[in-house]
This record gives sequence, C-alpha cells and structure tokens, in this order.
Amino acid sequence: MHGSTAIGLTAAGAAYLLGSIPFGLLVARCRGIDIRTVGSCNIGATNVFRSVGKAWGILTFVLDFLKGLIPALGFPGLVSITGHIPHPLLGLACAACAIAGHNWPVFLRFKGGKGVATGTGALVGIAPWAILVGVAAWIILFLLGRYVSMASIGAALAFAGASWWWYRADGIILPAVLTGLAALVILRHHTNIRRLLNGTEHRFNFSRKQPSTGSSPS
Repeated sequence: MHGSTAIGLTAAGAAYLLGSIPFGLLVARCRGIDIRTVGSCNIGATNVFRSVGKAWGILTFVLDFLKGLIPALGFPGLVSITGHIPHPLLGLACAACAIAGHNWPVFLRFKGGKGVATGTGALVGIAPWAILVGVAAWIILFLLGRYVSMASIGAALAFAGASWWWYRADGIILPAVLTGLAALVILRHHTNIRRLLNGTEHRFNFSRKQPSTGSSPS
C-alpha cells in the first residue's frame, strides 16, 4: 500500500512538472520573442498565434494539449507497468496536477496560462464525452461571436453540465472535481469577463497581429 501511494504521488508530481513546461514561452523564444512582453502577455497558444504566427500558435496548442493528455491517460498505465495497481482516481489526480502546472508553473514563478489547451488534453483522457460537449460549445460560441474568452467560458460551463449528465452514475467525485476544474478555467478568465462586460474585449481574427488587450485562452 505504501509503495502504491508513493508511486501515485510521484506520478502526480511528474504530471505537475510536465504541466509546468512553458511551451508557449519556449516556442516564441525560438522566434526571438518573449511572449510575456507582447500581445496579452499570456504564455498560451492564442497569444502565440496572434503575436508570433499561426503555425507557432498551433504548435503551442498541440504541445499544451499533450502535456495534459499524457499524464491523464498515460501515467496510470506507467504505474501498472511497475506492478502496482493504480488508484481509480489517479488519472484524474494527474490531470488536475498537469492543469495546475500550466496555470502555476514552478519554472515561471507560478505565473502561467489559463489552462484551456492543457485542460482539454487532460479531460480527453478522463472524460471524453463531456469534453466533446465542451468542444462543440466552444466552436459554436466562437463562430457566433469570435470571442475566444467567451467561447472558453461557455465551453467550461457546458463541460461541467455534461460531466454530471454522463458520469454521476459512477458517484459524485468525478463530476464534482470536473466541475471544479471548469470553475478554475472560468476564474482564470476574470480579466476577460471584465472586458466582455465593459465591451472592450477584442474579437479574434486570423491575422498575425492583434491588439494587446485581446484574450488568451490557454
């Protein structure tokens, strides 16, 4: 039991460290840009897309997505390889730790992104049906308004509702934690919410450069 606990804690810690890797910062630095000083100053994929280039933004999204997916889906399997039986909630714990790493990365003095890309990857690994609803909501809201922040907030709300619909039969722990993660995404968008209410949030366009007060979702 003690060995399984230690391995589980190690997996959770590794998930946090993987989540802490600031891919947006590293990708932008390859182009000679400090992403923390341009655009919205956020290290997420949207700011890289806007301030560095489309291909670089897509690359950042994929890397941030994978650093959520790999711990949630792969780390429990790695624990099994050691001969220990992973706790049923280990994938969920690793997902939460990866998201926390992205939002509060130890490598950047705990100043990170908003967790949408990493959260999407993590939740694909543990709650695929609910995240499918969230992605559908994101696409619809983005196409309607072209506000990345509004789409991300709406997707979080849709995901939280879907998690109770799909997973409540297995107990309340999973949907409760998933709802908490959705709430975290919304809270991380508090400045965007303020701009939306004030009418100063900028719509996303597919040009390389956008105003510095634009939203960044991840």
